[in-house]
Amino acid sequence: MYRIVASRKRQLRENEKVPALIAFGDSILDTGNNNNLISLAKCNFPPYGKDFIGGKLTGRFSDGKVLTDLLAEGLGIKETVPAYLDPNLQSKDLATGVCFASGGSGLDPLTSSITSAIPISGQLKNFKEYIGKLKGVVGEEGANKVISKSLFLLSAGNNDLGINYSVLRVKKYDISTYTSI
Repeated sequence: MYRIVASRKRQLRENEKVPALIAFGDSILDTGNNNNLISLAKCNFPPYGKDFIGGKLTGRFSDGKVLTDLLAEGLGIKETVPAYLDPNLQSKDLATGVCFASGGSGLDPLTSSITSAIPISGQLKNFKEYIGKLKGVVGEEGANKVISKSLFLLSAGNNDLGINYSVLRVKKYDISTYTSI
């Protein structure tokens, strides 16, 4: 029996383990990438983190774990997924996945510029850098295996509609046109 991992349409055997979880997008998945940014979208202050391990302020847009962490834990990958921009990121974490998501980001580049979040293009640039670092840790063959069998998550579009469209784009586009460009 096989199941499909949608991001690469790659088949995994039923009992084969997903080695890593890699997340892109917005605050739904962000595990703390905005902590060191000058951004409108920040949450590394109370009450955020009150229900996280040790009550730690992590920059997650939650008082505990976010979907990224819950999925990684449920798949048996690891308990929490570190933010790629976390200055305390360990090399050993690269092989089991990291989060590139940035709260306030969107698919429309204007959205990220409004909130000073990392745009999807910047997240992909960080991902390319991550691949280089991953190769340094597990070698090229190991990196290719991790990437090809990983679960990739994307959460985007909420801020495009809630921040950008409702404030700026509504004058230029109707909702149908905006969501199709």
